[in-house]
Amino acid sequence: MIFSVRQQTPLFCIKMNTSQILNPKPIVLALCLVACSIAKSQSPSDSLLRILKQLPDDTTKVMLYYQYGELFESTNPDSALWYYDLARKKSQELNYLKGQAAYASNAIVILNNRGKFKEALELAKEALLLYQQGGTKKDLAVANINVGSEWQYLSDFETAAKSYFEALKLAEEIDDKRLQRISNNNLASIFIELGQYEKGKGYAEKSLALAIELKNDYAIASSTYNIANAEIYLKQYDKALSHFKEIETNGLRTDDYIVILDGWIGQADVYKMIPAYNEAEVYFKKVISFSAEKEAPEYEMYAQMGLADVYTTTKKNQLATEALTRGITLATELGSVNELRDLYNKAAVLYENIGNYRNALDFRKKFEVLNDSVIGEKSRTNINMLEARYESEKKEQQIKDLEQEAEIKDLSIQQNQLLIIILVAVLISVVAIAWLGRRTFNQKKLLLEKENALNQSRIAELEAEKQLLASEAVIKGQEEERGRLAKDLHDGLGGLLSGVKFSLTNMKSNVVLDAQSALVFERSLDMLDNSISELRRVAHNMMPEILVKFGLQEALKSYCDSIEQSGIFKVEFQSLGTDVRLTSNTEIILYRIVQELLNNASKYAKASMVLVQLAFHENEISITVEDNGVGFDVAKTQHSTGAGWTNIRSRVEYLKGKVDVTSGTSGTSVHLHIPM
Repeated sequence: MIFSVRQQTPLFCIKMNTSQILNPKPIVLALCLVACSIAKSQSPSDSLLRILKQLPDDTTKVMLYYQYGELFESTNPDSALWYYDLARKKSQELNYLKGQAAYASNAIVILNNRGKFKEALELAKEALLLYQQGGTKKDLAVANINVGSEWQYLSDFETAAKSYFEALKLAEEIDDKRLQRISNNNLASIFIELGQYEKGKGYAEKSLALAIELKNDYAIASSTYNIANAEIYLKQYDKALSHFKEIETNGLRTDDYIVILDGWIGQADVYKMIPAYNEAEVYFKKVISFSAEKEAPEYEMYAQMGLADVYTTTKKNQLATEALTRGITLATELGSVNELRDLYNKAAVLYENIGNYRNALDFRKKFEVLNDSVIGEKSRTNINMLEARYESEKKEQQIKDLEQEAEIKDLSIQQNQLLIIILVAVLISVVAIAWLGRRTFNQKKLLLEKENALNQSRIAELEAEKQLLASEAVIKGQEEERGRLAKDLHDGLGGLLSGVKFSLTNMKSNVVLDAQSALVFERSLDMLDNSISELRRVAHNMMPEILVKFGLQEALKSYCDSIEQSGIFKVEFQSLGTDVRLTSNTEIILYRIVQELLNNASKYAKASMVLVQLAFHENEISITVEDNGVGFDVAKTQHSTGAGWTNIRSRVEYLKGKVDVTSGTSGTSVHLHIPM
């Protein structure tokens, strides 16, 4: 059995006057609208021509040339191109870049209809180059869509997709929904063509969402058609059928016969693939009848091709023959080479199935001949080269016939060999220069990328160094201020209080007090002793003298002992390894960190036992503070606005160390690793 699905994924090109060109069917529709407008007026071409003759040579006249040429696109395309050429020449004289670029968007329509896709591509690329010099983002998006369309016509889907993606990026930057929709729809047709149906369907769905937002019925039908077409290939026949019915409904609502035909022929294709041949036959016949009424022979041709498949599969050979004959006639009249080739192939298979091998052979030959003719420009170039070679050899033979002498023959051969050597040498030189140029470019690019990476790394290092210097200044300032305050408290206020105590003690021996007054006096002396002790404790905490004299190990041990004596909780201090004196600044910072951790444990942990461990290693010092308290959420310390954990982390970073915190219901453990 032979099954085929007609793939008509709508492909958009764009004119700079914002009109859209959609493969063959919208082109036909646009031309019909032009014809109708001409019929309602009295010779608009004459009116435009009179206006053109009266206008001065300015940009308005340029754009009017383009409008005048559009009137001849369908009836006399050569005249249209002539006026487009006038517009381009006038734009060049005026140095009007937009007018020069508009030539491409107008001329490519005619070139595409003539199958001159390479010429159209060069014009589209020229327009893109002009807009890169002075166009808006919208101009660039439109130009990229036109370039992509021409690459797609030439079956270079990868390059086409690059242009569409660039157009989509620009359209999104300027929030142009219409250009976004066209780009997405064209990308959908690319991926469907490449057999990536899911991806194609995804882009078509994006296009449909934008079309609905724009409230454009034809755009909705176009996007839905791509979705349904992908669903046929994905064998999602129910969804495809539903979408084609939506297209039919859209066409009936807007009275657009092109959209109606799209919906019907799509449904017929789905029924053919299910297979449900009776329903497929009904819809193909509806398309044939309606396309004849609306003079749309292209649709009748596709419907005849579909009917031929249905009749061939259901063994209705006579009806299949009639459908193929009519389809071949229409394809010939329309100049649809690809469809005519497919019809010849279908006819060959049909006649082979019914045993008519003579006709099968005839149609197979026609298919092969037509298939060879579609090979493309590369084959034509090869044929031209063969012809030129033949003519050259013919002339050489004539020379050999005329010149019988061996000396002349040898000279001719030597000349040919020398020419070949020169040509080969030139070719090798060109290739070598191109290769060296490319290599140099790549090396410069690589060096530039490395230089940029090094600069970024250096910037990051400088930022980090800047932060460390700031931290160092803050910490150093804090410690200097604490030392000054501790000294002032101890030497100043401490000495003053000691003097007061000495005076009061002397006074006691020289004054006679009753029992009550003596008791009050003794209590005052005790309070003064407590004040002096508290003052010494505060001064000691702010800058412990033992830390300066005996180092970190003894200072931490003394501090832990003082906390345990206070009765807040039990503190066990452990020291591992050989005691090593560090720089004064480092010892003070580590002492402050342990102070802060023990202060946190006393305030929040509700702990009864704390372990403080100081370990000296070969290349680092590690400090561990563990408690058996209630724990806390470690993640919150990363975003804490309090000074406690912020100070701890900044001090550890300043010492280029690491801090690890684990906490749970059974307690908290903090590990510090400081390089020596």
